Amino acid sequence: MGITLGSHLTPLARSHIETADVVFAALSDHLVELWLRRLNPDVRSLQPYYRPGKSRMKTYREWVELMMTEVRANKRVCAVFYGHPGIFAWSPHKVIDVARAEGYRAHMEPGISAEDCLYADLGIDPGRVGCQHLEASQPLFFERQLDTTSQVILWQLGVVGDRSLGRFLTPDAYRELLTERLCEDYPADHEVIVYRAPTLPIDGPYIQRMALRDFPRAEFTGHETLVLPPLHALKPNARMRARLDELDALYGEGTEAAVLA
Repeated sequence: MGITLGSHLTPLARSHIETADVVFAALSDHLVELWLRRLNPDVRSLQPYYRPGKSRMKTYREWVELMMTEVRANKRVCAVFYGHPGIFAWSPHKVIDVARAEGYRAHMEPGISAEDCLYADLGIDPGRVGCQHLEASQPLFFERQLDTTSQVILWQLGVVGDRSLGRFLTPDAYRELLTERLCEDYPADHEVIVYRAPTLPIDGPYIQRMALRDFPRAEFTGHETLVLPPLHALKPNARMRARLDELDALYGEGTEAAVLA
């Protein structure tokens, strides 16, 4: 579906939705689901399988079985997810693997993700100094080394620190712990950005800039992303630059022609 209703849906994705026998929808916004029913009358919401305290992994496995039941009945099945279906989404990858293992044709259509929206709304070029993307809980669960010379982008802040997979929003204390961990690599006054992409065309992006120390008190709906701009400049690699000088001297202006040949 992309992130923003209607405007991000590609013609090919729309065609798959319209021609499917069954459409499963993992969309938390009821308005988007109603809009989807205009494209196909048999839209089945996957949202009711969520329950407070129930492991999301159990829900995701149920989703796979629901979809495969219809596939095994020789129906053309389409599953619709927000943004890009392969980003921070277990079920789409799993159901494709299962379907292919059982001899059915299955593929994933790419979509405009929250990452794509973030680059546009915040004016970030990922090719400039690079981006390190992490699920927000990873710096708490694992010994992850943060690249403070790049943009560090932490996703799924709403459930940061949740090991039960049964919460939809963790208390502020969990974001305070994440802030404590981030302050091991960044000064407390380092400016960070809390970002949320718009899901409806009438909305704009949510962008709030603040000092890292103030991050736990930012507005949270469960769909925000944290961006930590670079703290340090890139350090030149003198050894490899010297090697490049040698190659430039050897190949000179004929490098492009040699490569093309």
